Amino acid sequence: MRDPAALYQALCRRDAALDGIVFVAVRTTGVYCRPVCRVRTPLARNVHFYRSAAAAEGAGYRPCLRCRPETAPFCPAWRGTQSTVDRALTLIEAGALDHDGIDALADRLGIGARHLARLFAAHLDASPTQMAQSLRIQRAKRMLDETELPIARIASRAGFSSPRRMSATFVALYGRPPSRLRPRRPRASQ
Repeated sequence: MRDPAALYQALCRRDAALDGIVFVAVRTTGVYCRPVCRVRTPLARNVHFYRSAAAAEGAGYRPCLRCRPETAPFCPAWRGTQSTVDRALTLIEAGALDHDGIDALADRLGIGARHLARLFAAHLDASPTQMAQSLRIQRAKRMLDETELPIARIASRAGFSSPRRMSATFVALYGRPPSRLRPRRPRASQ
């Protein structure tokens, strides 16, 4: 932690740079706040600083009802449904939709499949399946550009169910099969 005197000065200024990074607990009230809270500034001798809301709660302080420090910036609750979409994207990138369906992904997130589809439409203007397909194509395209792997191996590693499925996807998107997208490499002279 930084110097408590410097933190107290930042509290007096209501420094937004510390919002979500430092939490201010007041001994006399038993409440902890965000440093930007508009309550009257407590005396320096009554203040203790914590790095997280959980640490302040663990020390016996309760959250301020005005500034809601338990939902401070950088906490998932602060970002609302965007954090759910971000978690879903992380799982999709890890291959969650390569073998399982939308229902399994939604179950892992603790929500329903219809609600997951609504969140994706609201935040990304695309469905989870479309995002998974786009990520597969990006992975395959990168492997086509950077490796000499056979098309069947690229399809498998990129998350496509078969080389035929990958080829059909590339033809639909690029108007040509993946083999024609592979860069021409000069042959080594023997």
